[in-house]
Amino acid sequence: MTGTLLLLVVVLLVVLGNLPRPGRATTHAAADRTGTVLYWRPGCVYCMRLRTRLLFSRLAYAEVNIWRDPEAAAFVRSVADGNETVPTVTVDGRAMVNPSLRRLREAVAARDAA
Repeated sequence: MTGTLLLLVVVLLVVLGNLPRPGRATTHAAADRTGTVLYWRPGCVYCMRLRTRLLFSRLAYAEVNIWRDPEAAAFVRSVADGNETVPTVTVDGRAMVNPSLRRLREAVAARDAA
Protein backbone atom coordinates (compact mmCIF):
# COMPACT_ATOMS: atom_id res chain seq x y z
CA MET A 1 0.00 0.00 0.00
CA THR A 2 2.75 2.48 0.94
CA GLY A 3 4.72 1.62 -2.23
CA THR A 4 1.66 2.26 -4.38
CA LEU A 5 1.00 5.59 -2.71
CA LEU A 6 4.63 6.63 -3.16
CA LEU A 7 4.53 5.67 -6.83
CA LEU A 8 1.32 7.66 -7.30
CA VAL A 9 2.89 10.74 -5.68
CA VAL A 10 5.99 10.44 -7.90
CA VAL A 11 3.89 10.10 -11.05
CA LEU A 12 1.77 13.08 -10.02
CA LEU A 13 4.88 15.21 -9.42
CA VAL A 14 6.34 14.23 -12.79
CA VAL A 15 3.12 15.10 -14.60
CA LEU A 16 2.69 18.40 -12.77
CA GLY A 17 6.35 19.26 -13.24
CA ASN A 18 5.99 19.00 -17.02
CA LEU A 19 2.78 20.95 -17.50
CA PRO A 20 2.99 24.44 -18.97
CA ARG A 21 2.28 27.18 -16.45
CA PRO A 22 -0.70 29.35 -17.45
CA GLY A 23 0.31 32.96 -18.02
CA ARG A 24 4.04 32.21 -17.93
CA ALA A 25 4.66 30.55 -21.30
CA THR A 26 6.31 32.74 -23.90
CA THR A 27 8.83 32.56 -26.73
CA HIS A 28 12.44 33.63 -26.73
CA ALA A 29 11.61 36.50 -29.08
CA ALA A 30 8.77 37.76 -26.88
CA ALA A 31 10.50 37.27 -23.52
CA ASP A 32 11.13 40.34 -21.37
CA ARG A 33 14.93 40.67 -21.37
CA THR A 34 14.82 42.90 -18.28
CA GLY A 35 12.87 40.34 -16.27
CA THR A 36 13.43 36.72 -15.28
CA VAL A 37 13.10 34.03 -17.94
CA LEU A 38 13.31 30.28 -17.30
CA TYR A 39 14.35 28.12 -20.26
CA TRP A 40 13.26 24.50 -19.75
CA ARG A 41 12.25 21.29 -21.51
CA PRO A 42 9.78 18.53 -20.63
CA GLY A 43 11.23 15.50 -18.87
CA CYS A 44 14.17 17.38 -17.35
CA VAL A 45 14.35 16.45 -13.66
CA TYR A 46 16.31 19.60 -12.81
CA CYS A 47 13.71 21.73 -14.59
CA MET A 48 10.90 20.00 -12.71
CA ARG A 49 12.66 20.67 -9.41
CA LEU A 50 13.24 24.36 -10.08
CA ARG A 51 9.79 24.90 -11.61
CA THR A 52 8.14 23.27 -8.58
CA ARG A 53 10.12 25.44 -6.19
CA LEU A 54 9.26 28.54 -8.21
CA LEU A 55 5.56 27.72 -7.87
CA PHE A 56 5.85 28.40 -4.16
CA SER A 57 8.02 31.50 -4.48
CA ARG A 58 6.83 35.01 -5.18
CA LEU A 59 9.23 35.58 -8.05
CA ALA A 60 7.77 36.90 -11.29
CA TYR A 61 9.12 34.98 -14.27
CA ALA A 62 8.30 33.73 -17.75
CA GLU A 63 8.99 30.26 -19.15
CA VAL A 64 10.25 29.19 -22.56
CA ASN A 65 10.13 25.54 -23.63
CA ILE A 66 13.28 25.03 -25.73
CA TRP A 67 11.75 22.04 -27.52
CA ARG A 68 9.02 24.29 -28.92
CA ASP A 69 11.24 27.26 -29.72
CA PRO A 70 14.35 26.66 -31.86
CA GLU A 71 15.54 30.22 -31.23
CA ALA A 72 15.40 29.57 -27.47
CA ALA A 73 17.33 26.31 -27.88
CA ALA A 74 20.00 28.19 -29.85
CA PHE A 75 20.18 30.83 -27.10
CA VAL A 76 20.65 28.16 -24.43
CA ARG A 77 23.43 26.53 -26.48
CA SER A 78 25.11 29.94 -26.82
CA VAL A 79 25.37 30.38 -23.03
CA ALA A 80 25.96 26.71 -22.09
CA ASP A 81 29.10 25.87 -24.08
CA GLY A 82 27.13 24.49 -27.03
CA ASN A 83 24.90 22.25 -24.89
CA GLU A 84 21.16 22.49 -24.34
CA THR A 85 21.63 22.48 -20.58
CA VAL A 86 18.44 23.37 -18.76
CA PRO A 87 17.17 24.90 -16.68
CA THR A 88 18.88 28.02 -17.88
CA VAL A 89 17.59 31.24 -16.35
CA THR A 90 18.21 34.83 -17.35
CA VAL A 91 17.81 37.69 -14.91
CA ASP A 92 18.06 41.10 -16.55
CA GLY A 93 19.68 39.41 -19.55
CA ARG A 94 22.37 37.63 -17.52
CA ALA A 95 22.32 33.86 -17.96
CA MET A 96 22.71 31.24 -15.24
CA VAL A 97 22.89 27.56 -16.14
CA ASN A 98 21.12 25.20 -13.73
CA PRO A 99 20.88 27.69 -10.85
CA SER A 100 19.51 26.87 -7.44
CA LEU A 101 16.47 28.78 -6.21
CA ARG A 102 18.75 30.55 -3.74
CA ARG A 103 21.13 31.71 -6.48
CA LEU A 104 18.16 32.85 -8.57
CA ARG A 105 16.71 34.84 -5.68
CA GLU A 106 20.11 36.47 -5.05
CA ALA A 107 20.35 37.51 -8.72
CA VAL A 108 16.84 38.98 -8.63
CA ALA A 109 17.61 40.84 -5.40
CA ALA A 110 20.83 42.24 -6.91
CA ARG A 111 18.90 43.39 -9.98
CA ASP A 112 16.23 45.04 -7.86
CA ALA A 113 18.84 46.78 -5.69
CA ALA A 114 20.60 48.29 -8.70
